[in-house]
Amino acid sequence: MPKLLFPSVDERTMILATGLSAAWLPLIGAVELALAAATLTLWRWRNFFLMNALAMVTALAVVALKSPSNLVAAFNPVTLNAAMILLSLIGYLSATDLPSARRCLRNVPEETQ
Repeated sequence: MPKLLFPSVDERTMILATGLSAAWLPLIGAVELALAAATLTLWRWRNFFLMNALAMVTALAVVALKSPSNLVAAFNPVTLNAAMILLSLIGYLSATDLPSARRCLRNVPEETQ
């Protein structure tokens, strides 16, 4: 949302460093909002966590290659992406243990049969 309402100079600089025009910034913000909506709807699909972790690794690699000076900034992508990768891996690993009414293992007591 901030990309759409309050575009940052640092974000513009990173976009320009990749060779894209700053006009792409609102589109990237809209894609991020769509991914947030996908996260809210697909959180039970385990592979979504792996795809998110892969996207964070890719984004970090692009920043490292195209604008490495941002890696040491106060609010750098290394700490944010590392946290998102870790959260994605935690979500992936814990998703197998989440209870679901769809796969209920409860047995009907003998007395009610």
